[in-house]
Amino acid sequence: MFESLTEKLTGALRNLRGTGTLSEANMADALKEVRAALLSADVHFKVARDFIDRVQEQCVGQSVLKSVSPGQQVVKIIHDELVKLLGEGATELAAKRPLKVLMVGLHGSGKTTSTAKLGKLLKKKGARPFVVAGDVYRPAAIDQLEILAKQEELGFYCDRASKDVPGIGAKALESALAQNADVILFDTAGRLQIDHDLIEEVKKLKAAVQPDEVILVADGALGQEAVNVAKAFHDALTLTGLILTKLDGDTRGGAALSIKSVTGVPIKFIGTGEKTENFEIFHPDRLASRILGMGDVVSLVEKAQETIDQKEAERMAEKMRKADFNLEDFLAQMQQVKKMGSMQSILGMMPGMSGVQLPGDADRQMKRTEAIIQSMTVQERRKPSLLNGNRRIRIAKGAGVQVVEVNQLMKQFDQMQKMMKMMKGGNQKKLMRQMEQMRGRGGMPF
Repeated sequence: MFESLTEKLTGALRNLRGTGTLSEANMADALKEVRAALLSADVHFKVARDFIDRVQEQCVGQSVLKSVSPGQQVVKIIHDELVKLLGEGATELAAKRPLKVLMVGLHGSGKTTSTAKLGKLLKKKGARPFVVAGDVYRPAAIDQLEILAKQEELGFYCDRASKDVPGIGAKALESALAQNADVILFDTAGRLQIDHDLIEEVKKLKAAVQPDEVILVADGALGQEAVNVAKAFHDALTLTGLILTKLDGDTRGGAALSIKSVTGVPIKFIGTGEKTENFEIFHPDRLASRILGMGDVVSLVEKAQETIDQKEAERMAEKMRKADFNLEDFLAQMQQVKKMGSMQSILGMMPGMSGVQLPGDADRQMKRTEAIIQSMTVQERRKPSLLNGNRRIRIAKGAGVQVVEVNQLMKQFDQMQKMMKMMKGGNQKKLMRQMEQMRGRGGMPF
């Protein structure tokens, strides 16, 4: 997420290291690069200009603290200004129950999926969500929402025979309340562009259901165009919040950095992938830290707590401590990590690691490793010493890989087992040498 912007910003600030005082002279070049980085990220030019002016005003003339470098001070100032730009304060939905949420946006922005994702997130927090299929022009959208609602066990309403969207909304609201739902999410139809018919239909639905929240779902990867879409919808409907989708594929970040400043509407949630779990509450301070390469440990821990089974983690830790770790355990660990997202996204949450780019096939390699282990029998996973030449040929064929890949996995797994035995025996020096050797040979296969 925003890798290009992160790389350019950290590069711009690198030149300030070792400077004793922040002055107009040594700040000029750095801020020029910061401004160029923002503009190349498709940040609105007025937003970029005002941002640089505020940063410069705070930086110039400040004396450098003995314990802090000028670069660190500037990073802190830029971080705080980024938080303001992204939207300070609460980004939660209204606490009212029952809560009615109207979801609007253009076709292709991820509106229907985001409706289900939001329902899932609210359900995890104890709510009783109910989703309403209001896109009467696309039967596939109704089918999609119904499938997702069943998958996540959400209440669902549709009327395939009617084209009266306000009428559908009113009946759906009545049905939701009768079923004791306390959050009702209304999906709506989109268009390829903003037009009079789209706006009028949504206005009529809004009048019929009287929503407490009007949320625009916007494709964050559109950059400046997403900001223009948000402004048009806000002028017509008075938005209360935004969901930016597809940020997992957005290396620039222009929409996220401009949209709050231009529209005055807060970002409340972000979509970071296609799966229903790839959806997060928006925290401006955390995203600012990610953009500046400072990681996001809080979100990483929260994600781990949500996806990793605590008892299973404790059981695995005990097996590692006793050096009793087999390929079946290794497979279980890989599957737990996969639930947290892509390897690159996990790496981006670690302080100082956001600029590190894994090989493009890192996730693909993890899948291949998983396929190799799944092609083994349970007995082979639990006792890898059984894997002779003939068994390895059979496993390679079953996984659709070369035998050399099976051999490489077994060699690296054998090294890992040796490291665990060293940890158990307390031989730290030998362990460090072994780790250096593994690092030189490319490490583990994931």
